[in-house]
Amino acid sequence: ARAAHADVYLEGQKNGTRLLSDRRLSASARRIQADRSSAARRLPRGAQIRRAAERHGVDPLLVHAVVRAESGYDPKAVSRKGAAGLMQLMPETARRYGVTDRFDPATNLDGGVRYLRDLLGIFRGDVSLALAAYNAGEKSVLRAGGRIPDYPETTASVHRVRLYYRALLEA
Repeated sequence: ARAAHADVYLEGQKNGTRLLSDRRLSASARRIQADRSSAARRLPRGAQIRRAAERHGVDPLLVHAVVRAESGYDPKAVSRKGAAGLMQLMPETARRYGVTDRFDPATNLDGGVRYLRDLLGIFRGDVSLALAAYNAGEKSVLRAGGRIPDYPETTASVHRVRLYYRALLEA
């Protein structure tokens, strides 16, 4: 069975009872459970990211966090080091994953999500190590003894993506 996702709101009634609903019935109702799938759909490129993430078995909210941190959802973004597109693929990574146009959102997402999936596999689901490898390369993480390399840019990148991811999980 798959998990169902829905927003759940709690509202206290005047008689002391509590009412649960899938809709905000009044301004005093507070959300106690967020629908993660709807949060992803409300973000830029929601459907494209969700499809790529689901196709490759990666949490769509993690992919959103990476895209936000890497490119700010700008498919034409280019870094100082030459990474390009939504997921900021380096030329060699793009070639490795068959991405011929790094500025095409669909192929950039597909290649970037496959790379992220592979990194999560290499680092046994450790999101922080996978993110460090996404930023600095898997060899850098392995050379650092399976730890986040002591590069200021990589440390900041991992921290930023984790903050965005946590915020999306709590939305």
